[in-house]
Amino acid sequence: MPAIRYGEPLRILVSVKGHPFDRNAFASVFEDMEGVQASFVDQPAAGRLMNPQGMAGFDALVLYDMPGIDFRAAGDRPGTVAPEGSVKAGLEALLTQGKGVVALHHAIAGWPDWPDYADWLGGRFLYKPAEVRGRPCLDSGYRHDVAYQAEAVTPAHPILGGVPAAFPMKDELYLYEVFEAEVQPLLRARHPFVRDGFYSAHSAVARGRMFSNEGWEHPAGSNLIGWTKRALNSPLVYLQPGDGPETYANPNFRRIVGNAIKWVASEATLAWARGA
Repeated sequence: MPAIRYGEPLRILVSVKGHPFDRNAFASVFEDMEGVQASFVDQPAAGRLMNPQGMAGFDALVLYDMPGIDFRAAGDRPGTVAPEGSVKAGLEALLTQGKGVVALHHAIAGWPDWPDYADWLGGRFLYKPAEVRGRPCLDSGYRHDVAYQAEAVTPAHPILGGVPAAFPMKDELYLYEVFEAEVQPLLRARHPFVRDGFYSAHSAVARGRMFSNEGWEHPAGSNLIGWTKRALNSPLVYLQPGDGPETYANPNFRRIVGNAIKWVASEATLAWARGA
């Protein structure tokens, strides 16, 4: 029988590495978070803890990592790296057990050779053209430092508690694959998600053209930037914001991340995810 830790903070594992970020600024999000105690673990070590045994001492998992991508590979960059069988089995077992997960920003690009991973998160950011669910897709788009309004789709949801129905953000946005029919929307961005407002990720990585959409005819995409869903028996939240220090310092971003962690770790949410 598990011990009941009255009054103790939620213990979370935060998986990082795979994409550059300001570690101290990002860590401050959790240092100031009431009722939460965070442990940061870099990939690939973090991946080897994402199983029922490795996560036994944690109440939730936060993904701010991007495993499975090799930006230094020769040829048509980036290269991809498939997860070890034990890592795949471990994470599937963890989600089957029912551990809550919060995925942030670039985590949606992780493990591109693992279709189940995208299914669990509810979408995919592509660094190069690829097939997604049997459909050929162009590489995804990015745009840094976009000033936009984030708008609550379900303002009464606990994850949006204490947050205005609309609030300003300045952050990177993605033109990416979102499995909208399978998620419960939380937030949308008031911004045109069309080709002319974004740059090709593949052009930036493979050709060194950081801010180009020449020859890249990406179709219009979803403006959804936050959602909840079930991942096997686990509750999962994905929040697309989270590129850098300006977003880390945004009080609404901080509140939403803290609310999301507490929501995925709550007994009521865990029971919902199990279908109880």
